[in-house]
Amino acid sequence: MTTPVPVNLALSRRRIDVFFAVVFAAFTVTSVISDLLPTIGVNFSHPSGNFFVQSNYWYAHDADPLFMNPPDWMRIVTGLSAFVYMPFYPVLVYALLTGKNWIQLPAVIYATMIVSLTGIVVFGVEFFGEPAFRTHNPAKFLSFNLPYVLVPLLLLIRMRKPLPFARKF
Repeated sequence: MTTPVPVNLALSRRRIDVFFAVVFAAFTVTSVISDLLPTIGVNFSHPSGNFFVQSNYWYAHDADPLFMNPPDWMRIVTGLSAFVYMPFYPVLVYALLTGKNWIQLPAVIYATMIVSLTGIVVFGVEFFGEPAFRTHNPAKFLSFNLPYVLVPLLLLIRMRKPLPFARKF
């Protein structure tokens, strides 16, 4: 007797995966724009004519003083985003759109790291850490950064089933 092979649901019946694919495609772009620059040491502590530098200046000046002059540990966090998470995003988008169940474990590892590093460490410093790094505008900081923790947390919940894209028998 053979065990039936589960059939994945069509993408049209997995709207949540379309949502995740769109968001993680956007995260690919934001990782390049916002996380690569502090990692490689680009100074954006003052206005600039360069669009990418100016975007980071605007964000850091208005919402995130920790990001304006990142300590070494923060550059490690942004480096993970720029060089580990960012290449993972297109793989994740592909797997979500095509229903590849092998993405489950990498997605869980990724989401756990994001929630731990960003959700706990970075948010902790921003709200409870050294006064120089505390955000002066918590609402703006959260509006920019909460999606980067909540969406991976939702992905973690989405990937809880053994075969996340399969229909039930």
